[in-house]
Amino acid sequence: MKGSQMSSARKIFDIDDLTSEEFAEVLDFSLLRNPPKVLSNKSVALVFEKPSLRTRNSTEVAIRQLGGGVTTMADQEIGIGVRESASDIASTLCGYHDLICARVKSQVTLESFAAVSLTKGVGVVNLLSDLAHPVQALADVLTIKQVWTGIGHPKLTYVGDSNNVASSLAKAASYAGIDVTISSPAGYEFDDSTLERLNIGGGLVRKVSDPKEGVKGADFIYTDVWVSMGQEGQTERRLVDFSSYQVNSNLMALAGDAVKFMHCLPAHRDLEVSAEVIDGADSIVWAQAENRLHSMRGLLLKLFWKAN
Repeated sequence: MKGSQMSSARKIFDIDDLTSEEFAEVLDFSLLRNPPKVLSNKSVALVFEKPSLRTRNSTEVAIRQLGGGVTTMADQEIGIGVRESASDIASTLCGYHDLICARVKSQVTLESFAAVSLTKGVGVVNLLSDLAHPVQALADVLTIKQVWTGIGHPKLTYVGDSNNVASSLAKAASYAGIDVTISSPAGYEFDDSTLERLNIGGGLVRKVSDPKEGVKGADFIYTDVWVSMGQEGQTERRLVDFSSYQVNSNLMALAGDAVKFMHCLPAHRDLEVSAEVIDGADSIVWAQAENRLHSMRGLLLKLFWKAN
């Protein structure tokens, strides 16, 4: 089988599928600008059930930089669960490829892929699901580490929906020794048991409902869209519920002069963030976007070069 070339197939569904040591190693590998061509004569399948700009481009370029081949498929082409079952798709892809990376609507699809592919020596990487966005979180922490020049633990405040992005971000930050405050409206916050599961490392993850309180002392303020793909039917309600959670110059000012703004993109200017903030001097969103490439390359190096 094609997949048998991979020495230690594994699934990376979220940040804590890596140990804290492996996580640090991925970040170190992300800094390599002339890495070994560990994907030479190997192929990676990219499955996109949801549209993408940064994820597709960063992953395809990372694979090519490591010498690999890549085949990208949109859901319209393969029809997950409609034209063909997820397990049948995985069985087929394992005959051609050494790794499956997928951006899906449901984590269940990833589980179905992995149930088949891992037995055939082919790993699965989550490029986004309803529960997690680990490849974004890797880039986020890489960006913070590049920008941060202070002493002690950097302080990150996430303002907005306690969603998949917030969950993976909190885990990655905790691993990296970054203290995280999550500020969400009532009904959109993580419950206490979930919050406990996010505290996986040296950085403390907590929640504060009032964003004005939450951003005090923050070195970084992060937000995401209020209405994610698949939530369009909730738009009117969400715009009301999140109206006081916009990241604007007034909120940034409560954190201090040196605070930096972060967003996973795409952004809706003058909804979750004001245009003056995202386009201002304190915004590091484009560094985050570029780091999607470097961190993805670091993860692939971990999986294929330093697998043990």
